[in-house]
Order: sequence, then structure tokens, then C-alpha cells
Amino acid sequence: MFPYIGSGPYCFSNSLAMALGPGAPGAPVLEVLTGSPFGFQLIDGVLPFFDPFGWDPEQGLDAAIGLLGWECLRSAGDDPDEAERRLRAAVAGGPVLAGPLDMGLLLQQPGSGEAIGADHYVLVVAVDGDTVVFHDPHGHPWATLPVPAFLAAWQAEKIDYVEQPFVLRTGFTRVRETTEAQALRASLPRAVELLSGRSTGAADMPPGSLGTAAGLERLAEQVAEGLDPDIRQVMEKFAVRAGARRLSDASTALAGIGFRNAAEVLGRQARIVGGLQYPLVVQDDDAVIAGVRALAPTYGELRAVLVAELAEHDGRPAAEVAAG
Repeated sequence: MFPYIGSGPYCFSNSLAMALGPGAPGAPVLEVLTGSPFGFQLIDGVLPFFDPFGWDPEQGLDAAIGLLGWECLRSAGDDPDEAERRLRAAVAGGPVLAGPLDMGLLLQQPGSGEAIGADHYVLVVAVDGDTVVFHDPHGHPWATLPVPAFLAAWQAEKIDYVEQPFVLRTGFTRVRETTEAQALRASLPRAVELLSGRSTGAADMPPGSLGTAAGLERLAEQVAEGLDPDIRQVMEKFAVRAGARRLSDASTALAGIGFRNAAEVLGRQARIVGGLQYPLVVQDDDAVIAGVRALAPTYGELRAVLVAELAEHDGRPAAEVAAG
């Protein structure tokens, strides 16, 4: 397996890496600790993402922070004025992880100006008078926005998975020493749960949503029927890039802690997902369908291999590991 090094849509992991500061794992390991590589979901039976059924970045951030032995204060609220006060007070004590924000309303990005429902995370480093100063991991260090414009993006009205807007995390404190390898090893039972479709948000998924094999089969059917141009764009610009990177990083991370069989499956998955990009762009839909259908059984295979390796490492029956 050849590890990938380069750009990618890792906004919440990059923002968390900046928030934790020197000595923290890099974004590739943090992304694996969030659990994002371990599944596929088709939201509303239509919108595809290469992450677990019922999973979202808020769950992922909480998981990664806890696995690494850190704590932080998470707050949210509906009132923009109160949110501004919270932000000013929090950033006075250090950088603040803010998000989700609506990426379409981050006006420092060319082509922005309309809410599009694409979630994004940033690290706020200062509120200087009427200006918010922040590191946007989408390629904009020391970005600035007027406070009202930042609040409009931060309100995230089209982001469905948060109960209240204006979410921020601050006061990051280490409460337990752990190594990167220990955190990765401790994350694997949850990976088995996620591959089983047992994320904490699974019960709240919109009607018609599908996970893993069933979701991928329905996606293949959508492509055969004529893929909606908006869905194709989501896949071309985000979903495939993020999915392939997540799987590649998970393969590298698990190989590094001795879970080589799971790493091999993850590496194959990464190649399949990455291989969807060109056919999507040139509209070779037969190749897209073939790739999606080749991917479908690999999540069950990954779960079985991971259960077997965990059982071997722990000296426990595989059935006990699988049951959680």
C-alpha cells in the first residue's frame, strides 16, 4: 500500500489537529479515529457518502477527542447575538474549533455567496473588532470575515445533523496520556459497530436512507437509471475524494498497528473508490456501476476480517467481539 500525501477535504480533522496543537496526531490519524472510513450511507435513499450509516462529523469529533484522552467544552445555541458573545469570550482564551458552518456562505472562498448545505469546520484564532480571523483548512490560512457574515455561515441552516446551530468547541485539555497507536487500537471495536450499521445516529436517519451493501446497490441502480446531475457533482467534487482518502489513511493506520488483513481490505476499497473519479467525470456510467457493485461486499468482508484480528489480538471468541 502506498500512503497518500496531499490535499483533501478533511476540514474537521484538520481543524481538530490545529486545536490540539503541537504533538497531536495529524489529520490522517484523526480522521480514522472519527470512524469515518468504516461504512457507506445513502441519505434519503439518494445522497451518497462514503462514511458509516447514521454517522456525522459531530459524532466523529467527540469519538476522536475521547480516544486521544482529551476533553473540551462543546456549546451551541439558537441566538446569533449570544453566539457572538460566546465566540468572543472563548477565543480570548485560545483558538476555537467552530462548525459546522455552511461552506457556501464562507465568502472568502471564490464562487461562494449562497447556502448550499455543505458542512465545513474552521479554527477561529481571533475576533478583532468586527472581524473574525480564522484558519480555513480548505486552503485559506488567516482568513477573515465580517462578524455578521461569519455568523450567517455558522448558523448552518441547511445542515441537518445538528440540533442547534453555532456549535463551538474550546478549552481543550488533556486528561489521560495515550499514544497514537493505543488510540487507534481502542477505536477498532467501534469500527466493528459502525460496519454493522450501529452508529449512535442510525435511528434518526431520514426515511429511505440505506447503509453499506444495500445503499451501494441502490446507488448503482440510480446510475443505471440516469444519475441526477447534482448527485454526480457531489460525488465528483467531494464524496469520492473524501472516501478514497479516508480508506487509504485507514489502511496505512491499521497496518501500522499490526492489523494487516484489515489494512489489505481497506487498501482494496480505497482503490475501488478512487477509481470511480474518472468514470464519473467522463460519464462512463457502466464503469461507475461496476465499481460501486464491486465495493458493496467489501464492507462485510472488512467487518469479518477486523473481528477475526481483534479476537486474535485479544484472545477472545470472535462471536464475543462481533457482539460488542
